[in-house]
Amino acid sequence: ILYSTIYREKYKGFLKSEFPRIPFTNDHQTFQHLAVLGEQLVELHLLKAKLLDNPISRYEGQGNNQVEKRNYREDTRRLYINDTQYFDKVTPEIWNYYIGGYQVVDKWLKDRNGRILSLEDQLHFRKIIIALTHTLDIQRRIDKFYPEVEKTLARQ
Repeated sequence: ILYSTIYREKYKGFLKSEFPRIPFTNDHQTFQHLAVLGEQLVELHLLKAKLLDNPISRYEGQGNNQVEKRNYREDTRRLYINDTQYFDKVTPEIWNYYIGGYQVVDKWLKDRNGRILSLEDQLHFRKIIIALTHTLDIQRRIDKFYPEVEKTLARQ
């Protein structure tokens, strides 16, 4: 439930300063659905999910594969690592996705500034993009269950 966008927005200040209050639903079926979604998130974030074997983004352009700058172009949904090379199909949602105060894809590239991306690095980054795509989908699904969990919070 901590991945619910509704929960995160509602308790934003609390989440920054304290340990999160974790609500549990009394409804077994809701709990089971959320447990499955949580398991899917774990697999995605550990980059172990089978879904990641078919990345949606491609690495394009000619060049030396060196990360020189990070330039996101929303109109083309391209994330450039230098003047000529980019990852495509990076949606604004993916570009603007934050975890713990860090913009995930920008942070990953920033940490590699000045380095040459190996084929393994390129594939890893493409997996991150698809993992975030599925994370956003799962968050929307979790949000559908949030009203049931909110009822439990009101009773606590």
